[in-house]
Amino acid sequence: MSEPLVPIIERDDSGPYLVGTRCRACEHVFVGPREACARCTERESLESLRLADSGRVYVWTVVHRSFPGVATPFIDAIVDLDDGSHLKGTLADIDPDAVTFDLPVRVEFREEIPAGETLPYLTYVFVPSKETGDE
Repeated sequence: MSEPLVPIIERDDSGPYLVGTRCRACEHVFVGPREACARCTERESLESLRLADSGRVYVWTVVHRSFPGVATPFIDAIVDLDDGSHLKGTLADIDPDAVTFDLPVRVEFREEIPAGETLPYLTYVFVPSKETGDE
């Protein structure tokens, strides 16, 4: 089983998922673990939660130059997840000219093997939701 690339990916019997934190005092949702709420500064009312696996594209850019071994072009996007959190990642399986503001997307987990490596790692990407007509 491959290791997660980032610490916000966790696994259980149902498979991988993204983890975040909700402040019970103000209901704000953050990506990843938190020691204090950045919105209301509460420290005692934080709970871990499974982040939403769907959302909508807020902003994106097409990257044409990157590190050696990283295929370009690719789409870098910030997605507003349906639980109120915001997450940056790669938007895959869509032509860059077809991306629009508010495009419905879902989180998909993939095993990748970096150039020159032999062991895979687990990462996430955003892909268009089926409701967009893209497969």
